[in-house]
Amino acid sequence: MPEPSDFPVVVHDLHLKRGGRVVLRGIDARFEAGKITAIVGPSGAGKTSLLRCLNRLEDPDGGRVLLDGTDIRSIAPTELRHRVGMVFQGPILFEGGIRANLAYGLRDVREEDLLWALREAGLKDEFLTRDSSALSVGQAQRVCIARCLVRKPEILLMDEPTSALDKDAAARIETLISTLADHGLTIVLVTHNLAQARSVADAAVLLVDGVVAAAGAPSDIDEAWSREVRS
Repeated sequence: MPEPSDFPVVVHDLHLKRGGRVVLRGIDARFEAGKITAIVGPSGAGKTSLLRCLNRLEDPDGGRVLLDGTDIRSIAPTELRHRVGMVFQGPILFEGGIRANLAYGLRDVREEDLLWALREAGLKDEFLTRDSSALSVGQAQRVCIARCLVRKPEILLMDEPTSALDKDAAARIETLISTLADHGLTIVLVTHNLAQARSVADAAVLLVDGVVAAAGAPSDIDEAWSREVRS
């Protein structure tokens, strides 16, 4: 396996069509190790589509996604999705216990790893024995994050992870995201909320109509957002 780089995920000239409609056109982007990069833009800009291309939930029609210099199409899907985890917009848990949700698809997972993942997601050990139906939406989203973490991913993709939460629960998830990055996890966060990007992200990529309109520090995106989105 190639040595990890400062930018473990690199997107080059990515194109995607869906139903005859161009969704992404010539996307170039790179995501820095151990940092939070926000993909921002209005609804329909292609943010989630780009995110889904990063772990092959969608395959582009052209271009490449590289993980530590390797085209992800040459990586087995099971390995790729262990290395590149994804948290979806709304929490999706299976019926039954939290333990089974965390261990789903894993063999011989250790209890200490399950507890570590819960703690990393800001949940107490007692959650391991709870039922998924007994959780608040915010707690369920944290369990979804823990389910990714137990697989020890190199990259965590997050698609609007706070959009279904109230203000307080959203703030707790934002704090958790920052903590995970502080622990060395590389995070790519899709959000339509520029204020959220300013609050938690180290860098931002602005998508408008399937193209990169700007990239840089979140504070540097403001002018481009005003020009491209609000005009």
